[in-house]
Amino acid sequence: MSTGTIKKVAGPLVVAQGMRDTNMFDVVRVSEQRLIGEIIEIRGDEASIQVYEETSGLKPGAPVESTGAPMSVELGPGLIGSIYDGIQRPLDDIMKVTGSNLLKRGIEVPPLKRDRIWHFVPEKKAGDPVAPGDIIGRVQETHIVTQKIMVPPGVLGTIESISEGDYHVTDQVAVLRRKDGSVMPLTLIQKWPVRRGRPYQKKLEPNRPLVTGQRVIDTLFPIAKGGVAAIPGPFGSGKTVVQHQLAKWADADIIVYIGCGERGNEMTDVLNEFPKLKDPKTGYSLMERTVLIANTSDMPVAAREASIYTGITIAEYFRDMGYSVALMADSTSRWAEALREMSGRLEEMPGEEGYPAYLASRLAQFYERAGRVVALGSDSREGTLSVIGAVSPAGGDISEPVTQATLRIVKVFWGLDASLAYKRHFPAINWLISYSLYQEPLSDWFNRNVGENWEKMRGDIMRLLHDESELNEMVQLVGMDALSAPDRLKMEAARSIREDYLQQDAFADIDAHASLHKQYKMMQLILSYYTLSQQALEKGASIEKLSALPVREQIGRFKDTAEPQVDEVFQKVTRELESEAGDAIQAKEDT
Repeated sequence: MSTGTIKKVAGPLVVAQGMRDTNMFDVVRVSEQRLIGEIIEIRGDEASIQVYEETSGLKPGAPVESTGAPMSVELGPGLIGSIYDGIQRPLDDIMKVTGSNLLKRGIEVPPLKRDRIWHFVPEKKAGDPVAPGDIIGRVQETHIVTQKIMVPPGVLGTIESISEGDYHVTDQVAVLRRKDGSVMPLTLIQKWPVRRGRPYQKKLEPNRPLVTGQRVIDTLFPIAKGGVAAIPGPFGSGKTVVQHQLAKWADADIIVYIGCGERGNEMTDVLNEFPKLKDPKTGYSLMERTVLIANTSDMPVAAREASIYTGITIAEYFRDMGYSVALMADSTSRWAEALREMSGRLEEMPGEEGYPAYLASRLAQFYERAGRVVALGSDSREGTLSVIGAVSPAGGDISEPVTQATLRIVKVFWGLDASLAYKRHFPAINWLISYSLYQEPLSDWFNRNVGENWEKMRGDIMRLLHDESELNEMVQLVGMDALSAPDRLKMEAARSIREDYLQQDAFADIDAHASLHKQYKMMQLILSYYTLSQQALEKGASIEKLSALPVREQIGRFKDTAEPQVDEVFQKVTRELESEAGDAIQAKEDT
């Protein structure tokens, strides 16, 4: 264990001398207060340390002690439902120890509760050979999540002893004899360095959608399980609300939500809401499948970078068990700002807008840890890790470096539009600038599993929306009345798509989440109105009459239909639509 002394303090950056025997990214304890930090640069015997706690009051000459180990997280039973800061310190336990809701400097609290007892059920027996990633037993962590206790990566051997029982996380549950004859005790905990991705057997192509229940996403710009998406948008456009909706409703077994440099009141909303929300699939609280990392904007800036890596390492651990995991990072711009600040204090050559030259590679290292993989282990289980990162470009300018570096990596871009948000159109995802590169590989899945003409209907909707944007320019010049009847019908159909389909109320119990079946039926109704109206126009019906059909209100209200009644109401509205379209034609013939 190497020790040195502080030479210089510059905000969260501390330079220590006498650190020749240390390694990059070693965790260190700074001063008598034992503030936690990480070595990010070594020059000769001097080490630059980013300190994850407030450094006021530190002075040259104070001791610095290296632990000799990189920044790591504890992985095991007790993760689900926990609320951590950026370096995996449990905020609830810190509050109990300090008696305050403010973080105290230098406090050391284990990430996983040492006093809690878990019932371990073995799946292997003495004499069984095991390889890295093999499941040796299970712990029922919550009503929803079963924690699978795995052999750590890089460990190979034979189970010498294993027994069922009630254990603390640090208790020995099994003994493994390695091939060299050495004995290794196995507990319920694994430790893993946060900056190193957890290994897997092989990566697979993402070929199934991560169903979110948000119509504009699932229909127009889907994300695959194991995919990566970015949500850039200006202040007030609803990035955080979209991520909250995805965390609540996405078709994932485990949710890891990282509030990276976010406002405290937004994290408070998450902490207050999630325990009360019922998981639609299981009926239990959402917190029973969620891990929260709360690194708010008033916490030390250096911990923002650590929070991203802490979150994705926890997510990889559950992916390795064979779960589908969705990670929400809100927002990576705050993380990039922390990189810029630390780079400036290290006096590195700045890149564009002052960000470090390695910004793009750091972002890629983070997003590339997503994917659909075959996990380590002899049972060939498959797990997915989907990453959805919010980006907060200053002034909503998506040409700035963080957004552009992110867009070069991700395959889904949900571009938020302040003008839509001001019109109270939520989610405020602009359909003219957004895209999904997963749409083509997922189209076969949608056609097979939802409706054979899903992809065709999606294309029809996108064409109507693009046609509307072109016609809008003409309307602004000469007015709606100057358009031809077919063009006016396009405008009416596009308005129905925007207001009745793409707009979704996050606070309405029924409309907050729409199943794929319901989305399919809604698309059918809107496009049926357009098709039948086109036919009626050709037979001489009036565009004014078709625009004012009473059934259009029923089509608009279809979003408020409860899932069990979708088919019944769909049939009723379809009959009404056909009847009224026929009446419009008859009225023309009668005149």
